[in-house]
Amino acid sequence: MSSPEDSFISHLIEMRDRLLRAVIAVVVLFVLLFPWAQDLYALLAKPMLESLPQGGQMIATEVTTPFFVPIKVTMMTAFLLALPWVFYQAWAFIAPGLYQHEKRLGVPLVITSVILFLLGMAFAYFLVFPVVFGFIVGVAPEGVAVMTDIGKYLDFVMTLFLAFGITFEVPVAVVLLVKMGMVSIAKLREIRPYVVVGAFVIGAIFTPPDVISQFMLAIPMWILYELGIIVASMITKPKPDTEAEPDYAPMSESDMDAELDRIESDPSDAKPHDVK
Repeated sequence: MSSPEDSFISHLIEMRDRLLRAVIAVVVLFVLLFPWAQDLYALLAKPMLESLPQGGQMIATEVTTPFFVPIKVTMMTAFLLALPWVFYQAWAFIAPGLYQHEKRLGVPLVITSVILFLLGMAFAYFLVFPVVFGFIVGVAPEGVAVMTDIGKYLDFVMTLFLAFGITFEVPVAVVLLVKMGMVSIAKLREIRPYVVVGAFVIGAIFTPPDVISQFMLAIPMWILYELGIIVASMITKPKPDTEAEPDYAPMSESDMDAELDRIESDPSDAKPHDVK
Protein backbone atom coordinates (compact mmCIF):
# COMPACT_ATOMS: atom_id res chain seq x y z
CA MET A 1 0.00 0.00 0.00
CA SER A 2 1.45 3.36 -1.02
CA SER A 3 2.16 5.95 1.64
CA PRO A 4 0.76 9.52 1.53
CA GLU A 5 4.22 10.79 0.63
CA ASP A 6 4.43 8.46 -2.39
CA SER A 7 0.96 9.52 -3.51
CA PHE A 8 1.87 13.20 -3.20
CA ILE A 9 5.09 12.71 -5.18
CA SER A 10 3.22 10.79 -7.89
CA HIS A 11 0.76 13.70 -8.22
CA LEU A 12 3.65 16.14 -8.54
CA ILE A 13 5.22 13.99 -11.24
CA GLU A 14 1.95 13.80 -13.14
CA MET A 15 1.45 17.57 -12.86
CA ARG A 16 4.98 18.09 -14.18
CA ASP A 17 4.30 15.77 -17.14
CA ARG A 18 1.00 17.48 -17.96
CA LEU A 19 2.57 20.91 -17.75
CA LEU A 20 5.49 19.79 -19.90
CA ARG A 21 3.12 18.48 -22.59
CA ALA A 22 1.26 21.78 -22.64
CA VAL A 23 4.48 23.80 -22.90
CA ILE A 24 5.80 21.54 -25.68
CA ALA A 25 2.60 22.08 -27.67
CA VAL A 26 2.94 25.86 -27.36
CA VAL A 27 6.62 25.76 -28.31
CA VAL A 28 6.00 23.53 -31.34
CA LEU A 29 3.26 25.83 -32.61
CA PHE A 30 5.49 28.84 -32.00
CA VAL A 31 8.30 27.31 -34.07
CA LEU A 32 5.87 26.48 -36.87
CA LEU A 33 4.41 30.01 -36.86
CA PHE A 34 7.71 31.85 -36.50
CA PRO A 35 8.28 32.32 -40.28
CA TRP A 36 4.99 34.26 -40.38
CA ALA A 37 5.73 36.43 -37.33
CA GLN A 38 5.73 39.66 -39.36
CA ASP A 39 2.46 38.72 -41.08
CA LEU A 40 0.82 37.95 -37.73
CA TYR A 41 1.83 41.33 -36.38
CA ALA A 42 0.57 43.04 -39.54
CA LEU A 43 -2.78 41.31 -39.01
CA LEU A 44 -2.90 42.49 -35.41
CA ALA A 45 -1.97 46.06 -36.39
CA LYS A 46 -4.46 46.20 -39.27
CA PRO A 47 -7.32 47.88 -37.31
CA MET A 48 -4.99 50.67 -36.18
CA LEU A 49 -3.34 51.17 -39.58
CA GLU A 50 -6.73 51.38 -41.28
CA SER A 51 -7.81 54.11 -38.85
CA LEU A 52 -4.74 56.28 -39.48
CA PRO A 53 -4.85 59.04 -42.11
CA GLN A 54 -3.49 58.40 -45.59
CA GLY A 55 0.21 57.64 -45.30
CA GLY A 56 0.09 57.18 -41.53
CA GLN A 57 2.30 54.58 -39.93
CA MET A 58 3.38 53.14 -36.58
CA ILE A 59 6.80 53.64 -35.03
CA ALA A 60 9.28 51.82 -32.79
CA THR A 61 10.92 53.92 -30.09
CA GLU A 62 13.24 51.23 -28.72
CA VAL A 63 16.06 49.40 -30.50
CA THR A 64 14.81 45.86 -29.92
CA THR A 65 11.08 46.53 -30.27
CA PRO A 66 10.84 45.70 -34.01
CA PHE A 67 12.19 42.22 -33.24
CA PHE A 68 10.49 41.37 -29.95
CA VAL A 69 6.96 42.62 -30.68
CA PRO A 70 6.32 40.21 -33.61
CA ILE A 71 7.82 37.45 -31.45
CA LYS A 72 5.35 38.24 -28.65
CA VAL A 73 2.45 38.25 -31.11
CA THR A 74 3.54 34.87 -32.47
CA MET A 75 3.82 33.45 -28.95
CA MET A 76 0.34 34.71 -28.12
CA THR A 77 -1.05 33.14 -31.29
CA ALA A 78 0.64 29.82 -30.51
CA PHE A 79 -0.82 29.83 -27.01
CA LEU A 80 -4.32 30.53 -28.32
CA LEU A 81 -4.07 27.72 -30.86
CA ALA A 82 -2.79 25.35 -28.17
CA LEU A 83 -5.45 26.41 -25.66
CA PRO A 84 -7.72 23.35 -26.19
CA TRP A 85 -4.74 21.04 -25.59
CA VAL A 86 -3.63 23.04 -22.54
CA PHE A 87 -7.12 22.82 -21.05
CA TYR A 88 -7.25 19.11 -21.80
CA GLN A 89 -4.02 18.53 -19.87
CA ALA A 90 -5.40 20.48 -16.91
CA TRP A 91 -8.64 18.52 -17.08
CA ALA A 92 -6.86 15.16 -17.31
CA PHE A 93 -4.94 16.06 -14.14
CA ILE A 94 -7.91 17.06 -11.98
CA ALA A 95 -10.60 14.74 -13.42
CA PRO A 96 -9.64 11.60 -11.40
CA GLY A 97 -10.40 13.47 -8.17
CA LEU A 98 -13.88 14.60 -9.23
CA TYR A 99 -17.25 12.98 -8.75
CA GLN A 100 -19.15 11.71 -11.77
CA HIS A 101 -21.63 14.59 -11.77
CA GLU A 102 -18.73 17.05 -11.54
CA LYS A 103 -17.10 15.43 -14.56
CA ARG A 104 -20.31 15.72 -16.55
CA LEU A 105 -20.45 19.43 -15.72
CA GLY A 106 -16.74 20.08 -16.16
CA VAL A 107 -16.29 19.03 -19.79
CA PRO A 108 -19.00 21.35 -21.22
CA LEU A 109 -17.79 24.21 -19.03
CA VAL A 110 -14.19 23.84 -20.21
CA ILE A 111 -15.20 23.72 -23.87
CA THR A 112 -17.60 26.64 -23.43
CA SER A 113 -14.94 28.68 -21.62
CA VAL A 114 -12.48 28.32 -24.52
CA ILE A 115 -15.10 29.20 -27.12
CA LEU A 116 -16.38 32.21 -25.18
CA PHE A 117 -12.88 33.56 -24.56
CA LEU A 118 -12.06 33.35 -28.27
CA LEU A 119 -15.41 34.96 -29.13
CA GLY A 120 -14.57 37.80 -26.75
CA MET A 121 -11.25 38.39 -28.50
CA ALA A 122 -12.92 38.25 -31.92
CA PHE A 123 -15.56 40.75 -30.75
CA ALA A 124 -12.80 43.11 -29.63
CA TYR A 125 -10.79 42.75 -32.86
CA PHE A 126 -13.58 43.09 -35.41
CA LEU A 127 -15.98 45.48 -33.65
CA VAL A 128 -14.28 47.33 -30.81
CA PHE A 129 -10.85 48.09 -32.27
CA PRO A 130 -12.13 50.03 -35.32
CA VAL A 131 -14.34 52.16 -33.05
CA VAL A 132 -11.63 52.80 -30.46
CA PHE A 133 -8.87 53.63 -32.92
CA GLY A 134 -11.19 55.73 -35.05
CA PHE A 135 -12.08 57.74 -31.95
CA ILE A 136 -8.43 58.17 -30.92
CA VAL A 137 -7.38 59.38 -34.36
CA GLY A 138 -10.45 61.59 -34.71
CA VAL A 139 -9.88 63.53 -31.49
CA ALA A 140 -6.20 64.23 -32.21
CA PRO A 141 -5.54 68.01 -32.27
CA GLU A 142 -4.91 69.63 -35.62
CA GLY A 143 -1.30 69.38 -36.65
CA VAL A 144 -0.63 66.32 -34.49
CA ALA A 145 0.33 63.16 -36.38
CA VAL A 146 -0.84 60.00 -34.63
CA MET A 147 2.07 57.53 -34.78
CA THR A 148 1.65 54.87 -32.12
CA ASP A 149 4.63 52.92 -30.80
CA ILE A 150 4.24 49.25 -31.71
CA GLY A 151 5.19 48.11 -28.20
CA LYS A 152 2.59 50.38 -26.57
CA TYR A 153 0.06 49.26 -29.16
CA LEU A 154 0.65 45.61 -28.31
CA ASP A 155 0.19 46.29 -24.58
CA PHE A 156 -3.04 48.17 -25.31
CA VAL A 157 -4.62 45.52 -27.50
CA MET A 158 -3.57 42.74 -25.10
CA THR A 159 -5.38 44.58 -22.30
CA LEU A 160 -8.53 44.83 -24.41
CA PHE A 161 -8.27 41.20 -25.51
CA LEU A 162 -8.02 40.12 -21.90
CA ALA A 163 -10.86 42.40 -20.79
CA PHE A 164 -13.29 41.18 -23.47
CA GLY A 165 -12.18 37.56 -23.16
CA ILE A 166 -12.89 37.59 -19.41
CA THR A 167 -16.15 39.49 -19.98
CA PHE A 168 -17.41 36.72 -22.24
CA GLU A 169 -16.73 34.22 -19.42
CA VAL A 170 -19.55 35.72 -17.32
CA PRO A 171 -22.11 32.97 -18.18
CA VAL A 172 -19.65 30.28 -17.09
CA ALA A 173 -19.01 32.08 -13.79
CA VAL A 174 -22.75 32.46 -13.15
CA VAL A 175 -23.45 28.78 -13.83
CA LEU A 176 -20.57 27.68 -11.60
CA LEU A 177 -21.74 29.87 -8.71
CA VAL A 178 -25.24 28.44 -8.93
CA LYS A 179 -24.14 24.81 -9.30
CA MET A 180 -21.76 25.14 -6.34
CA GLY A 181 -24.59 26.48 -4.21
CA MET A 182 -22.81 29.77 -3.50
CA VAL A 183 -25.69 31.88 -4.78
CA SER A 184 -29.28 31.26 -5.82
CA ILE A 185 -30.92 32.25 -9.08
CA ALA A 186 -33.32 34.48 -7.16
CA LYS A 187 -30.36 36.32 -5.62
CA LEU A 188 -28.74 36.77 -9.04
CA ARG A 189 -31.92 38.39 -10.30
CA GLU A 190 -32.12 40.53 -7.20
CA ILE A 191 -28.64 42.00 -7.65
CA ARG A 192 -29.17 42.69 -11.36
CA PRO A 193 -29.11 46.52 -10.94
CA TYR A 194 -25.75 46.34 -9.17
CA VAL A 195 -24.36 44.12 -11.94
CA VAL A 196 -25.44 46.63 -14.59
CA VAL A 197 -23.73 49.48 -12.72
CA GLY A 198 -20.62 47.34 -12.22
CA ALA A 199 -20.54 46.50 -15.93
CA PHE A 200 -20.42 50.18 -16.86
CA VAL A 201 -17.76 50.86 -14.23
CA ILE A 202 -15.60 48.07 -15.68
CA GLY A 203 -16.23 49.42 -19.16
CA ALA A 204 -15.03 52.85 -18.04
CA ILE A 205 -11.85 51.37 -16.55
CA PHE A 206 -10.74 49.07 -19.36
CA THR A 207 -11.77 51.06 -22.44
CA PRO A 208 -10.76 54.47 -23.76
CA PRO A 209 -12.79 57.47 -22.59
CA ASP A 210 -15.28 57.38 -25.46
CA VAL A 211 -18.82 56.39 -24.53
CA ILE A 212 -19.27 53.99 -27.46
CA SER A 213 -16.46 51.63 -26.49
CA GLN A 214 -17.63 51.66 -22.86
CA PHE A 215 -21.08 50.59 -23.99
CA MET A 216 -19.53 47.92 -26.22
CA LEU A 217 -18.01 46.29 -23.13
CA ALA A 218 -20.80 46.94 -20.62
CA ILE A 219 -23.78 45.87 -22.76
CA PRO A 220 -22.33 42.44 -23.72
CA MET A 221 -21.41 41.84 -20.07
CA TRP A 222 -24.98 42.56 -19.00
CA ILE A 223 -26.44 40.38 -21.77
CA LEU A 224 -24.08 37.53 -20.94
CA TYR A 225 -25.02 37.83 -17.26
CA GLU A 226 -28.68 37.40 -18.19
CA LEU A 227 -27.73 34.48 -20.43
CA GLY A 228 -25.91 32.86 -17.52
CA ILE A 229 -29.02 33.17 -15.34
CA ILE A 230 -31.16 31.56 -18.05
CA VAL A 231 -28.74 28.66 -18.54
CA ALA A 232 -28.34 28.14 -14.79
CA SER A 233 -32.11 28.04 -14.31
CA MET A 234 -32.41 25.47 -17.12
CA ILE A 235 -29.78 23.05 -15.80
CA THR A 236 -30.51 23.47 -12.08
CA LYS A 237 -33.47 21.52 -10.76
CA PRO A 238 -35.05 22.50 -7.46
CA LYS A 239 -34.28 19.96 -4.77
CA PRO A 240 -37.34 18.16 -3.45
CA ASP A 241 -37.98 18.86 0.20
CA THR A 242 -37.95 15.21 1.23
CA GLU A 243 -36.39 15.79 4.61
CA ALA A 244 -38.87 18.36 5.82
CA GLU A 245 -40.05 17.88 9.36
CA PRO A 246 -43.76 17.18 9.79
CA ASP A 247 -45.75 20.08 11.11
CA TYR A 248 -45.61 20.21 14.92
CA ALA A 249 -48.97 19.88 16.61
CA PRO A 250 -48.98 20.74 20.33
CA MET A 251 -50.80 18.38 22.71
CA SER A 252 -54.30 19.37 23.61
CA GLU A 253 -55.31 19.97 27.23
CA SER A 254 -57.12 16.62 27.46
CA ASP A 255 -54.06 14.79 26.10
CA MET A 256 -51.84 16.49 28.68
CA ASP A 257 -54.22 15.49 31.51
CA ALA A 258 -54.27 11.90 30.29
CA GLU A 259 -50.47 11.82 30.17
CA LEU A 260 -50.16 13.22 33.70
CA ASP A 261 -52.66 10.66 35.03
CA ARG A 262 -50.68 7.86 33.41
CA ILE A 263 -47.41 9.06 34.97
CA GLU A 264 -49.02 9.36 38.43
CA SER A 265 -50.50 5.89 38.20
CA ASP A 266 -47.17 4.36 37.08
CA PRO A 267 -44.29 6.50 38.47
CA SER A 268 -41.65 3.94 37.40
CA ASP A 269 -42.37 4.66 33.77
CA ALA A 270 -41.71 8.38 33.45
CA LYS A 271 -40.89 8.24 29.74
CA PRO A 272 -43.74 9.80 27.79
CA HIS A 273 -45.38 7.76 25.08
CA ASP A 274 -46.87 8.97 21.86
CA VAL A 275 -50.48 9.84 22.40
CA LYS A 276 -52.55 8.29 19.69
